[in-house]
Amino acid sequence: MTRATESSFRPWHLFVLAALVAATIAILVARPTDPVGAILLTLAIGAAGFVGLMSYRAIKPLTQKEFLETTVMAGSRSRAAVVREKTLVMRSIKELEFDRAMGKVSDTDFDEMGRRLRARAIRLMKQLDVEAVDYMALIERELQGRLGASAEMPAASATAGANVCGTCQTTNDDDARFCKGCGGAF
Repeated sequence: MTRATESSFRPWHLFVLAALVAATIAILVARPTDPVGAILLTLAIGAAGFVGLMSYRAIKPLTQKEFLETTVMAGSRSRAAVVREKTLVMRSIKELEFDRAMGKVSDTDFDEMGRRLRARAIRLMKQLDVEAVDYMALIERELQGRLGASAEMPAASATAGANVCGTCQTTNDDDARFCKGCGGAF
């Protein structure tokens, strides 16, 4: 598993922790009598932590030669959103090429917009290539579990006789009302 080898520490963890510690120390040292003052002081320190994080994110790509921003897919809903956005970007590229062929867009504008759209499409495709969850392995395990359970079930249900169709002798599920072989009612 790659999750065990990857560190779960993220830079924003450091900035949030530093802001919380700084806010706690500031409240203990300043001892504001007014609750509004305490809230404003805490919010100011939180904003400083946020500015520090954004500065870090802005400077990091500029200082590293090989900077690759990794994107982790959050779930199927976000994957669908990325697929939809990729489709829209690809459609925009086609429309841009059509507009250039029709003479509506200059060559310099086409080059600039095309470069940006292609870079965005590549980023989206890289996001879609992330394999955070091995769905095939999950499906295979579930199938093996179900097939193993269904291999044991027919022997038990054949002895009970309640789930075997009297017409075609097909073994059916426990909650079945109709036979899946011939469609007859139980």
